[in-house]
Amino acid sequence: MKICGIELKSNNAIVSVIEYLNDEINFIETKIKKIVLENDEDINSVLKFKNEIESFLNENAINYIALKKRAKKGTFAGGAVTFKSEAIIQLNSICEVHFVTSQAISKYTKINEANLPKNLNKYQEQAYLSSLLLT
Repeated sequence: MKICGIELKSNNAIVSVIEYLNDEINFIETKIKKIVLENDEDINSVLKFKNEIESFLNENAINYIALKKRAKKGTFAGGAVTFKSEAIIQLNSICEVHFVTSQAISKYTKINEANLPKNLNKYQEQAYLSSLLLT
């Protein structure tokens, strides 16, 4: 089973893919590491983002998405664009979306030793950790 972890930051969907097979987790390095929503007010940009997300999911044979939740209010609240990006990702026609919280990621890393792959970029770390929660 392939899981795509996604963290939304500003107008970027940061992605990380793992394969979970026979109780073994393998990081899969993909050419695409970020998918950008250029202009959330332009229908062509929104459709391009949707198509790029679905194309990425198809090309990598993704079974599940682990989407890191953002706060809806408070200091660390997500911006309006991230909520629009989240809705677009949720409405994909390829696979199920599961939400993971920052607290769940923190708890997981305290209990389990999360050996980060050497070829994982620092900015992909939260997306990677999100995907581990679905294993």
